[in-house]
Amino acid sequence: MTASPSATGPEAPAKRSGMVVAVLAFCGIVVALMQTLVVPLIPDLPRLLGTSASDASWVITATLLAAAVCNPVSGRLGDLYGKRRVMLASLLLMVVGSVVCAVSSGLVPVVAGRVLQGCAIGVIPLGISIMRDELPPERLGSAMALMSATLGVGGAIGLPLAAFVAEHANWKTLFWMSAGLGALNMLLVLLLVPESPLRAGGRFDVPGAIGLTAGLSCLLLAISKGGDWGWGSGVTLGLFAAAAVILTGWALMELRVRDPLVDLRTTARRQVLLTNLASVLMGFAMFGMSLVLPTLLQSPRASGYGLELTLFQAGLCLAPGGLMMMLLSPLSAGVSRRWGPKIALMLGALVITGGYAAALGLMGSAWEVVLASSVIAAGVGLAYSAMPALIMTAVPASETAAANGLNALMRSIGTSTASAVISVVLAHMTVSLGTFTLPSLRGLQVALIVAAGAGILGLLITGFIPGRGRSAAGRRQDRLARI
Repeated sequence: MTASPSATGPEAPAKRSGMVVAVLAFCGIVVALMQTLVVPLIPDLPRLLGTSASDASWVITATLLAAAVCNPVSGRLGDLYGKRRVMLASLLLMVVGSVVCAVSSGLVPVVAGRVLQGCAIGVIPLGISIMRDELPPERLGSAMALMSATLGVGGAIGLPLAAFVAEHANWKTLFWMSAGLGALNMLLVLLLVPESPLRAGGRFDVPGAIGLTAGLSCLLLAISKGGDWGWGSGVTLGLFAAAAVILTGWALMELRVRDPLVDLRTTARRQVLLTNLASVLMGFAMFGMSLVLPTLLQSPRASGYGLELTLFQAGLCLAPGGLMMMLLSPLSAGVSRRWGPKIALMLGALVITGGYAAALGLMGSAWEVVLASSVIAAGVGLAYSAMPALIMTAVPASETAAANGLNALMRSIGTSTASAVISVVLAHMTVSLGTFTLPSLRGLQVALIVAAGAGILGLLITGFIPGRGRSAAGRRQDRLARI
């Protein structure tokens, strides 16, 4: 480590700090938007790529796998070689991947392009870590909350935007748009975001990265594709077994190397461990509404519950939830500053649970769904904004990017698990409509209850996180006010 945050952050002019926050938040929105670009294309992907529906699903699965693996890897690279430098490399991969998808019409190159796009998701934890290094403490809480909210904002903007473009233009326009926005992000980062002076010592753990990639790939493939392959199939069970063996061996290796990819001793600290466990559950709870509510909005009225909206209309109904996350980011920062990020995370879990409970009675019209989704999203915004603060108060300053990357991985595991569990629920509780089979109303209700259960369990786990009182930023503000 070559410098401390206080050596750079407090002296940064307010205007420069504001530009840094704006640029990093814009990068987060674009990367999150990229994740949702292909959602409107899912029904048409087999025709567009000349393949089966099962094979076409790799366009989604490959991106999720790449994002999960790259979060801790890019974080560690950022700690070692510079967070701004790795952020630029991640954005470059997104641009290249977008161009590959835009000029391709076959399954293999499009999947390869989507893998490159998924590697850019590490921009969000890297941005949070840059903020810790560059911003004065009194601005850090609100900036981190805003950066965390970009994940929801990008998705909220991306779904209706992508649906509109897909309906009125060539589908490859979406990828050209992603490439252009990524290139703009790179230019803004080059011009306005300084490189952090903080560095971790040591070398990059290549064997650790290979082991983690192999283990996570087996685990997430089994979770993501188990429904297609069969949960009791040899392939699925074999992948779960391989994941257990590989990740156990990886953990033992990481405990023995001098410069591990993931410092498991730090990760095992009670505050970090419980925050990561809560993050899995918050990721699960967040993704639940992304599976249930679009089904409710788009199913035909003949199903007895569907509102029969187009994808674009459904996207517009869910967009306010993402915007709610951004609007509430100052509130989350204020709660963390006054009572500590643990309380903010607990409040978020409580609001998520209340939102799902309300959704059970708000399924009769579009405005009711908008209200329920906005409440759930408000809770997600509070929770997601608090998690980086809990992580960063428990790890050394030189390891913040890697720690945030691991926390983002935990959320990804939660979303993947939610997709698998809720898909099973909806597949086994169905209603026939002519030649079509749709999830039943009871199935949607059970899925909402399962997601609410994840919120409750997350609340209980958060309650055992060691309380550290008010944040450092809040205490500093009080000292400044007394001067």
